[in-house]
Amino acid sequence: MAPAVLVELGTAWALVVGVRAPQPRDGRPWASEPPSRSEIASHIEGAHFRDAWSVIAARPDLDALEQFLRVARRTPAWIEGLMALRNAAAARLGLKDLGAMSRIDATKPGRDYGIGDRVGLFTLISNSADEVLLGDRDAHLDVVVSVHRLVAPEGGSTIVTVTTVVHVHNLLGRLYMVPVRPMHRVIARAMVRAVGHEGSA
Repeated sequence: MAPAVLVELGTAWALVVGVRAPQPRDGRPWASEPPSRSEIASHIEGAHFRDAWSVIAARPDLDALEQFLRVARRTPAWIEGLMALRNAAAARLGLKDLGAMSRIDATKPGRDYGIGDRVGLFTLISNSADEVLLGDRDAHLDVVVSVHRLVAPEGGSTIVTVTTVVHVHNLLGRLYMVPVRPMHRVIARAMVRAVGHEGSA
């Protein structure tokens, strides 16, 4: 069971399972657990790698997919540079090139995406107002990313948690994860931080 911690919601305190917020209102993300009541929770068993980052949403009015689109469309150049390094490493290992994080139609709203559509790096697996699952799979590994929105009571703070789960299928997949693991941590934290800020990523 995920640890229960107190998260400030307005002037009250609410008990939230699986979300840890040491400094919830400064716009910085914190390492957390995947939300226990989420679709991504069913993908965790047997995973080779997983992590989760949470932040207080700067735009609580946006649903889960729009939270992702807002940030991905504003991906900074240094993150795209890291993704280019990832794609170069992947090519050497015979893995596919995922392209650029920001390769998203800036004029297409979230409501126009359907299951199976490509959304930047990923394919849309499932979509609801409070959680979207995006993923990619090949012969060597499967990746699933969840963007989960925990809507607070009136006057409280809305928490967005981004969880990444990776299942590897063979040695090549494990070798690929060696350089990608630290790179992912930097990218994931930066992208989640952008969810907590009103301006661009």
